[in-house]
Amino acid sequence: MEKNKQILLVSRPKGTPTIENFKFIETDIKAPADGEVLIRTLYLSVDPYMRGRMSGRKSYVPPYELNEVVQGGVVGEVVESKSGQFKKGDIVLGNLGWQTYSVVSADRIGKIDPDLAPITTALGVLGMTGLTAYFGLLDIGQPKEGETVVVSGAAGAVGMVVGQIAKIKGARVVGIAGSEEKIAYLTEELGFDAAINYKTADNIKEKLQEACPNGVDVYFDNVGGSISDAVLSLINKGARIPLCGQISLYNLEKADVGPRIQTQLLINSALMKGFIVSDYQERFKEGMADLAKWVKDGKIKYKENIIEGFENTVEAFLGLFKGENLGKQLVKVAERSL
Repeated sequence: MEKNKQILLVSRPKGTPTIENFKFIETDIKAPADGEVLIRTLYLSVDPYMRGRMSGRKSYVPPYELNEVVQGGVVGEVVESKSGQFKKGDIVLGNLGWQTYSVVSADRIGKIDPDLAPITTALGVLGMTGLTAYFGLLDIGQPKEGETVVVSGAAGAVGMVVGQIAKIKGARVVGIAGSEEKIAYLTEELGFDAAINYKTADNIKEKLQEACPNGVDVYFDNVGGSISDAVLSLINKGARIPLCGQISLYNLEKADVGPRIQTQLLINSALMKGFIVSDYQERFKEGMADLAKWVKDGKIKYKENIIEGFENTVEAFLGLFKGENLGKQLVKVAERSL
């Protein structure tokens, strides 16, 4: 009989996670009880925020428990249903984790219409990723026509959507990424006005000054660290800084000490605000409607980096911290049966 393959977190990473922090096991596939659904995983998501949950520290979501399945976004297919809300063959989205089968209460998943868009988009541009870009930029950043918007981690799943929304709003957009392939994609495919390869730039601040001759009005911060220090030194009066992620710091063992930015914020009457996409849960329908229309109209393009095979899930996750992904990082676990 087929088994359920699972990936457990068995130790807290020290610095950058390694394969030794995880364990692959096989268990029996459970049958659903009344009100539950058995789901076969088709695609699962690996995301930078998961690194924070692997530490024992307090954050905006509880840390992962040791010796438990790593939780994360999944698109799956209903194999068996004991709920009137779902039937066999339905495609669903849920926070189900790194496993090939899941049994969950029907109220923990939502149905996806595979005729509207590729089902993978529910984990990316038409899911939490797209909504993060949408609300962070438009609610906090509030870009205006002619302003300069800088996006770090610009070739990541959130960053590339941020830049395209900023272009829709008439802003000048500068992206920061880590390879020539990514720079070319941002400028040639997505219409960014300029892009900087931080790995080859001798002086990131000088490159930013060249790309932003009128200063920076909005900085969408996905990375933190020295890159953000350089951008923040160029902010204009009234600048807005949505604080989305700090991937450059996630694997540090000691607290990062950089320039104190309070003076920059003060003298420029600037706003820096951290946010979590769930802060905007009551407005998700609004964001999803706009994103779906922009994707349908070709105003937002998206890129998915799909690695095949459940056994490669951990490698896909570790690759996030090496900058290997262009766009949304997904793992394809199985084909749809219908």
